[in-house]
Amino acid sequence: MAKFSSILDNDFYKFTMQYAVVKLFPKAKAKYQFINRGKHRYPTGFDILLRTAINDMALLKLTKSEKDFFSQTCPYIDPTYFDFLQGYRYNPDEVVIQQNGNELTVNIEGYWYRTILWEVPILSLISELYYEATGTIRVSDEEVRGIVENKMDKYDKLDITIADFGTRRRHSYDVHDLVIKTLKKHQSTTFIGTSNVHLAMKYDTKPIGTHAHEWFMFHAAKYGYKMANLLGLENWADVYRGDLGIALSDTYTTNIFFKQFDKKLTKLFDGIRHDSGDPIEFAKKTIDHYIRKGIDPLSKTIIFSDGLDYNKVEKIVKYCSGKIGHSFGIGTDFTNDVGLERMNIVLKMTDALPDEGEWTPVIKLSDEPFKHTGAPTEIAMAKKYLQIDEHA
Repeated sequence: MAKFSSILDNDFYKFTMQYAVVKLFPKAKAKYQFINRGKHRYPTGFDILLRTAINDMALLKLTKSEKDFFSQTCPYIDPTYFDFLQGYRYNPDEVVIQQNGNELTVNIEGYWYRTILWEVPILSLISELYYEATGTIRVSDEEVRGIVENKMDKYDKLDITIADFGTRRRHSYDVHDLVIKTLKKHQSTTFIGTSNVHLAMKYDTKPIGTHAHEWFMFHAAKYGYKMANLLGLENWADVYRGDLGIALSDTYTTNIFFKQFDKKLTKLFDGIRHDSGDPIEFAKKTIDHYIRKGIDPLSKTIIFSDGLDYNKVEKIVKYCSGKIGHSFGIGTDFTNDVGLERMNIVLKMTDALPDEGEWTPVIKLSDEPFKHTGAPTEIAMAKKYLQIDEHA
């Protein structure tokens, strides 16, 4: 059955955010909730399987070789963080699992610096256990390798760089491991790294990532929606001093982001990550923003990461070439292209308690309304406050 063998089997941005939370918000608390977007039906007893796998995660700890790799790879992170991570243990009591018929609910609550690491492992466990529990059979390892090689042969012709972003909805650890092994062996310079720190270490490649939506969602709870992007990026820059300089744009829609992305931040950050909405429209807005700020768009980069496959990537490259730098994070199209239905699941922060105040609901206003998360009343209030008219 699905089981984790390394505490670093997680996305890089979870650790980079955890470090920032420990430094800036050590008293903050957070709640998270599983969202079954794909309406997948979980077989009887699935909650017991998941509970067992999560309980086993309490045994994980950072090894000396992992600590050495992580600290040497990220010299911009203080040594005290790696000492902290060495002492960190997952606490399964922070996770509440319930199953009612075929419906699964998962809720997480605790100090933010602790609970921040749960999201990606739980999603990947749910995905892997689902395929195991439903008895589905994937294609062979040889076919997986062939699929990856064929995709990379096509990507190579586009003269681009690509990273793996596929941990959270991978078919299984074994498939993910095979994909990274294949990408690493592929004879080109197209593949540049993975968001998975454990696999980056195993295959001697670069861990890639910066921050996620929850960073800005928390800042909205603490400072308000109109200051969330600006103060979120200011705090990020205070912690990393110019490293990890890709800003996420769509927590409260890209239009609102660009209103808060002032000239200082625009110059300071190396680029922007696109995660929802039409990628060509996003590229146009981003290029226009840089030009208005007097900055050459070719000196900046867009990281595209929203449900990509070759056809999407090809269209983006045709538009962006010669206009702005571009790179790509490929998720489930690498790690869950095995002849089965792909999982459509997320796990999002729902509430934050910044200090000793009160719990505050948090939301995400994606560039795709279908991807909005949070209480409908809070979403409506935020849209009114930020003057967002999705029908305009």
